[in-house]
Amino acid sequence: MSRTEEHPADLLRRLARSRWAVVAGAFVLGWVLFLLVVTRQSGEPAPGEAAPAAALAALPSEPLPAPMPAGTSAPLPRTADGEEPRLVEEAPAPEPVQPEPETVEPAPVEPAPVAPVASSIAQAPELLPGQPAPRYPASALRRGESGTVVLRVQVDAEGRAGDVEIVERSGSRELDRAAAEAALRWRFQPARDGEGRPLPGEAIVPVEFQTE
Repeated sequence: MSRTEEHPADLLRRLARSRWAVVAGAFVLGWVLFLLVVTRQSGEPAPGEAAPAAALAALPSEPLPAPMPAGTSAPLPRTADGEEPRLVEEAPAPEPVQPEPETVEPAPVEPAPVAPVASSIAQAPELLPGQPAPRYPASALRRGESGTVVLRVQVDAEGRAGDVEIVERSGSRELDRAAAEAALRWRFQPARDGEGRPLPGEAIVPVEFQTE
């Protein structure tokens, strides 16, 4: 057998090896093309859109405004016709009018009934006889003091003396005191009404002091 004539089995093996080499080469070439496409798509901007850096560079740049001093306010923007806007304050809503309370007239006060006046005194109190005479003060007697003391004595319905008031003085304080002290121990005939019933009343009693 000559070298130019190969065995059929060796020929098949060689063809198989060359076919796999072609497949491997095609696979590597496909990967390279895929990477190129992906790289190109990620680096190029989408249609109708500019690159970010180019878009930022195309925008007009203006300097930032200087900071306002403390206590001042920024100027308001002007309207389309060049006038400054004005602050319009709305008037407060009117408060509801409260109805005035109705005045209630006080009811007239009727006067209280007056108690009937007791029966008038028909007989004033009288000093009963035999009452002790006032004591003559020794000092007033040595000085020769004398005079008449007029007393107003309040007498109850049982004839006992109550309050004693000096109506007229004698000019001697000791004589006036002696007459008032004596009147508190006296008994009286009580006052009586028209039907003879005893009533409280007052008696006027003069008391005389004489040195002789």
